Formats: sequence, C-alpha cells, structure tokens
Amino acid sequence: MTMNESVNESVNESGNAGGLELHRRATDRPRGKMRKGMYILPSLFTTANIAAGFYAILQTVHGSPEEPWHMDFAAMAIGFAVFFDGLDGRIARMTHTESDFGRELDSLADVITFGVAPALLAWMWGFHLLPVAKVFADLHLKITQLGSIACFAFLIAGASRLARFNIAKNPQPSNPGRPGKKYFVGMPIPAGAGVIAAVVHFSAGEPLTSWVTAMSWLLMVVVVGYLMVSTWRFYSFKDIDFRSRRPFRLIVLFGIIGASIWFFSRPVLFAIAILYMASGVLWRLQWIFRRKSPPAPPPYREASHTS
Repeated sequence: MTMNESVNESVNESGNAGGLELHRRATDRPRGKMRKGMYILPSLFTTANIAAGFYAILQTVHGSPEEPWHMDFAAMAIGFAVFFDGLDGRIARMTHTESDFGRELDSLADVITFGVAPALLAWMWGFHLLPVAKVFADLHLKITQLGSIACFAFLIAGASRLARFNIAKNPQPSNPGRPGKKYFVGMPIPAGAGVIAAVVHFSAGEPLTSWVTAMSWLLMVVVVGYLMVSTWRFYSFKDIDFRSRRPFRLIVLFGIIGASIWFFSRPVLFAIAILYMASGVLWRLQWIFRRKSPPAPPPYREASHTS
C-alpha cells in the first residue's frame, strides 16, 4: 500500500466516523424532546384535578334546596378528581417523569380539590341549607356554627396530612404493618374527600332537613378529619402491578367495578367510601385486641430426672 492510499483510507474512516456521529446526534434530538415532553403528561392530570375542584366549588355555591343537582354535580366532580389524582402519580412513576415541580403542584391541587371543595360542600349540604322551620332559630344558628368549625377542622386536617406526607421519609404506622408503599399512614386526603362526596352523591344532592341528621353529619366530618391526621394504616393499592404477565383478574375486577359504578353509582360509591374508611378503623381495633391478649404460655418441659 502506497502512502497516498493510506492517507485516503484514513480520511475516509474519519469521514465515516464523523458522519455516524452527526447521524447519532440528529436521531438523539427527537428522543430528548420526546423525553422532555413526557414530563407534561402527569401535570396535565394534575391540572384536570384542579379544574374539577374549581368546578365543584362553583357548583356548591350555586346549590339550593330547589336545585340540589348543583351539589350532586359538585360531588361527582370531586369523584372525578380522585380518579385524576390516582392517575398522575402512577403515570409519573411508570414513565419515570417524577419531579419536584410535579410533587408541589400535586400538593397544592389536593388542598384545593380535596380540602377546600369538600369542606365547603359538607358545610352547604349539611348545615347552611338546613331548614329553619324544622328547628328553632337559635338551634339552627348553633348547628351552623358548629358545622363551620367541623368543616374547617376537616380542611386543616387535610392540609396537615399533606404536609406530613411531603416531609415523611419512612412513616411508621401505629398498628401492625411494616412501613412501605403497601399502606398509607393515616387516611389520604383524596379518600377523605371521597367519603364526603360519596355521601352527598348518595342523597342526589338533597340537603339535610333534620337537626338530628345534621349532628350525625357533624360527627362524621370530624371523624374523617381525625382519620386523616391519625397514624392508623390504610391500604394504598400501590403494590398492584399492572405490568404483570397475567393481569386478567385485575381486568375482570376493574371491569366489574367500572360497570357497577356506571349503572349504580350512588350505592356503589357510597359503599366503597364507607368500607375504605372502616378498613383503617378495623385494622386499628384488631391491633388493640391483639395487644391486650395475654402472651402464650411457654412450652411445657418435663423436668429431667437426675440420679
């Protein structure tokens, strides 16, 4: 091989390498843009969460005994927001697009949609629209004031639950169950808002008319707020693997639940909300009874006969 041939060969090799590098850079650019665009997807569901909460607030302030469907629509909007809130975090984890901005936006959205909106709905539906003719004027005023305090406590409890969740690195439930993704420490705020919305939706938005039911509603709002700030464990559903090779059972189960909600939304959503709230209470009671039970006696051992 002559000197000129070797020089030409080296030039061709360098040119080919440079062309491959340019082609690689050109093909990497769309991937980088697509990767950056994926970060918007979870935020879109969070935005839908905020929109549903804002719609629920608008419908609640327009509610009246003559037009109860406004409050029913507000309850349904909160239900859709629970669905959107469950999707944004799962999509962020599946696409590996979790970010600090997304977490902060999600927390602010939860305060609006699952704090302010259900607190206002609970107050309007259960206390503010209570007929004065059914109770004494002074009693009506006192019930309304107590209801305002209870709904404000619900809002503060939900905001505190979110703040604790954001700063907790390894929360420990106070009843049995190892800390991890399988359980929430305290009832999550979307579930608390879901209980409020499910009860209102079950009544088709018809406001309460009796001071007895209003006092029962007050106690329920307080209990839901307490469960959110408690350290009791609630199932998180995060250990469900949708990417398993045989998700047939999940598909059938979700299909049945979806069809039931579509045709019988009022009783089905009411039952789901109450059962989920009761699950944390039952786990707590089970732990209390187990702790109070006496320990098992030591195994019997016959004394050895020594000569």
